[in-house]
Amino acid sequence: MPAKDASRNGELPQATLARRLNLLLDVVVAERGSPVTFREVEAGLHARGVKISRARWFYMKDGTGRLVSDPQVLTAICDMFDVNPSYLLKGIEGDIPERIDSQLEFVKSLRAARVKSFAVRTLGDVSPETLRAISEYLNKDIELHPHGEGAAAIPPGRSEGEHPAAP
Repeated sequence: MPAKDASRNGELPQATLARRLNLLLDVVVAERGSPVTFREVEAGLHARGVKISRARWFYMKDGTGRLVSDPQVLTAICDMFDVNPSYLLKGIEGDIPERIDSQLEFVKSLRAARVKSFAVRTLGDVSPETLRAISEYLNKDIELHPHGEGAAAIPPGRSEGEHPAAP
């Protein structure tokens, strides 16, 4: 699939930035098992000579408010997450860094496993055939969304369009 400019796709640039930031955050969760806190972001950026407020960070992650296009801020974030600055600086869809792409598959698998586990707990004693049918359905759904970026951008416990709880 050729790379497309996100704004031509009908997606706001803020939403593209938020999706990409959330992918970076999901990768960290997959790698270390715990989410990145605002204090870690603030300290990491401060070490790179960049200041960021809690409000600015949250609206960047949510895709609300003004688009943050300051190259110094975006480059520092990329540096902190060890990805090429073009990942956040250019609005080209389809240029996911290899590290993120490989971890994205892992994140999708974890989420599918959580859903399967929830289904087993909720449904109680189900037949192996029913469990297999549920698993096949979930796996087909994952295959229909090969990039999974939209799903990865929504943190567990939140639904799309919902605002985060106050920190």
